[in-house]
Amino acid sequence: MPHIEKHAPGSFCWIELGTTDQKAAKEFYCALLGWQAQEIAVGPGVDHIRFVLDGRSVAGCGAIPPDQAMPPNWSLYVAVEDAGETAARAEALGGTVLCPAADVATFGRMAGILDPTGAFFSIWQAKDRIGMGITGENGAFCWADLNTTDRRRAKAFYAALFGWQLAPGKDKTDDSYLHIKTGDAYIGGIPPDEHRDRNAPPHWLIYFLVADCDASTAKAVDLGGRVYAPPASVEPNLRFSVLADPQRAVFALFAGRV
Repeated sequence: MPHIEKHAPGSFCWIELGTTDQKAAKEFYCALLGWQAQEIAVGPGVDHIRFVLDGRSVAGCGAIPPDQAMPPNWSLYVAVEDAGETAARAEALGGTVLCPAADVATFGRMAGILDPTGAFFSIWQAKDRIGMGITGENGAFCWADLNTTDRRRAKAFYAALFGWQLAPGKDKTDDSYLHIKTGDAYIGGIPPDEHRDRNAPPHWLIYFLVADCDASTAKAVDLGGRVYAPPASVEPNLRFSVLADPQRAVFALFAGRV
């Protein structure tokens, strides 16, 4: 399995599940994606779950405090060289820093940011922990889509903040799907407006790679998940679906190679 030793600045480096039921989430994702769970005590009666695949970190899971009116969700992290400087630059570009840059033990330094269109993401300056340690294998994170009400503003913001290249495919217009590229790697995209769920606020949608999208979607339902978009093909050998886990955190499955 391809292992990751370091994340280049501007790449997606970590995903974190916030949930109201860690035990149920652990059972769901381990059964669906073949993960193993390691529970780490972070305080009296408080555990953080580290999900692993092939012995490498693949995702994290924390409990949403009962007094926080926040729905279960997956949060996306972008690797940066300096979390404080990047957060300040994001604010200057029209973003809102919801969680100022702060150390997370000796693991790294992070900040939480709302982009100018209202989509939340985090940034990560690695120290002892780089983030995800595996890619390109079934069960691992593989892609992310930005669903936004203002594609033009989002494109300008992320290009200036991370140096991303955002462009349509060959012979397509700027109104079509925009591919996100950092360096030589394609890492995500921005769907066209007609494919956006107008009942959902701006957000990042994460994708997990699976061998068979249809079979994994059916398994997710058997495990208590919900289907928001049934399996569909974007190309002859590429299929995806959009789901929610039993606590209603939304994610997507992808079969094929990005």
